[in-house]
Amino acid sequence: MKIFDRYAWLALAVSLLMTVAARAWDYEGHRTVNQLALAALPPDFPAFVRESANAERVAFLSGEPDRWRNTTDLPIKHFNGVDHYCNLEQLTDAGLTPATVSALRYEFALQFAAGRAAHAANFPALDPTKNSDRTREWPGFAPWAIAEYYGKLKSAFSYWNAFREAGTPEEIANAQADIIYVMGVMGHYVGDCAQPLHTTKHHNGWVGENPQGYTKWAGLHSWIDGGFIGRAGIKFADLVPRVESAAPLVLAASVDERDPLFSAVMTYVVTQQKLVEPLYALEKKGALKIDAAGANPEARKFIEARLLVGGDMLARIWLTAWQQAGPDVYLRAQLLKRSVARAKATP
Repeated sequence: MKIFDRYAWLALAVSLLMTVAARAWDYEGHRTVNQLALAALPPDFPAFVRESANAERVAFLSGEPDRWRNTTDLPIKHFNGVDHYCNLEQLTDAGLTPATVSALRYEFALQFAAGRAAHAANFPALDPTKNSDRTREWPGFAPWAIAEYYGKLKSAFSYWNAFREAGTPEEIANAQADIIYVMGVMGHYVGDCAQPLHTTKHHNGWVGENPQGYTKWAGLHSWIDGGFIGRAGIKFADLVPRVESAAPLVLAASVDERDPLFSAVMTYVVTQQKLVEPLYALEKKGALKIDAAGANPEARKFIEARLLVGGDMLARIWLTAWQQAGPDVYLRAQLLKRSVARAKATP
């Protein structure tokens, strides 16, 4: 049976779901990753994060970057679209490696632009009619987005720590809301990179040389992102018993002074990219098809493992940011001045 025949009805179903519900199934996968991360946090992590309303908001915000993708406004499509993936093969095509690229987004952009120009033969001409948001020139910036959100979260915890010492109840509550927001949105990008097709140029079917005869079906990505999860009935409640308590990342100093958090994130992305071909091999032998008997056990195990890995990595990043964040020195000084001034003004 041809690939199109085998999956045509699935592609139609996924397309209809995305049209009506704005990537509803994709949202369920991202929501699950954030929930798994919450479940992996150790008991001494700030308790307010686990409060019912806050935990629900962390889960809800996992879908926020995809909601931004639904807009027709070019500025947000341009800056947000490239943060969901990183096609690692394109780094090689530009003469770069994941181990040596700059951890700074714009410095890397200059590196990649120079590499692309120097190795122009590796990059086919772009169709301008398919590049209205001017993003197809880039390999994707997901590792950089995650590292940047780590910095935002660490900063948010630092402000919260200072407000806890000398802030008002309203300031403390607002600082907690900031933490919840950053935790939730960050989870989307970490979850993206747990899905191997977000790390490769083969994201919408195999491209280029194809000696193994892997599928070129453009709907594969959508099927993995959400269709399979929904049809297989993969739920957070079924996965949470397998969650282990997260440990903080080991951020070793680099001899080249590259940001250690970025290096840890890039290692995570490279590890997921190694699973691209095993995923295509599952498709080739029909394991991704779901029939009346349900999902293939091997394929289900593969997808569940990706969700669990994403949840674990996200929890480790959250935990590291919290542990690395002391009170913000500047804010603490300003709050202490305010406290002294108020004390002097009090009769």
